Amino acid sequence: MARLRDPDRGCEWDRAQSFATIAPYTVEEAYEVADAIDRDDMMALRDELGDLQLQVVFHAQMASEAGHFSLADVLNGICDKMERRHPHIFGSAPDGGHHLWEKIKAEERSGGSDPSALAGIALALPALERAAKLQKRAARTGFDWPDASGPKAKIAEELAELEAAADEAHREEELGDLLFAVVNLARFLRIAPEEALRKANAKFERRFRQIEQAPGFADLGLDEKEALWAAAKAQSD
Repeated sequence: MARLRDPDRGCEWDRAQSFATIAPYTVEEAYEVADAIDRDDMMALRDELGDLQLQVVFHAQMASEAGHFSLADVLNGICDKMERRHPHIFGSAPDGGHHLWEKIKAEERSGGSDPSALAGIALALPALERAAKLQKRAARTGFDWPDASGPKAKIAEELAELEAAADEAHREEELGDLLFAVVNLARFLRIAPEEALRKANAKFERRFRQIEQAPGFADLGLDEKEALWAAAKAQSD
């Protein structure tokens, strides 16, 4: 990467990049890793992990050129963090587990510039995933329903408010509130909403690709298309 970024002998495209221009590729590569895992394709996973690693190297090289930090600093930093958050493995703590990890993370956040329990949740996360993280953090402070009946009632409430919305801006707001409430129900059910929606997307795509192969599909009426959909659903169930 240092050779690719060399101002005299490097690649024109690589030299022109910045943290901002590379960031979308970093996110994309992370999703491609997840996709390879979903498909249980180990050869693809090997390749995608290499692509993701390249993103780490790319960012670290740009930071090194600017005098911020090096790739070694990145690796040493994550090693230090893993040791610090696993004192029951690397230190003298008698027990550990996820509760200790979260406690240490909270202590680390409390020493930062933003003392909020919601500090450090990346804005660039997919909206469903970020909603889940916001709710989880808030719940740790005691701001939470006692059981799933709370988010279920909230979903009904938000759906009614969506139906009563008078204009587009209000409908958008209420739809957002409805989605947020659905994410909260997913948290109580111990379901990752991003993963659940990804699977629903895949299921829809699989069934639609099947029914659109029917002769004259584009010219069929809605009832006929619904019948094809029901048949495709029955075959997959």
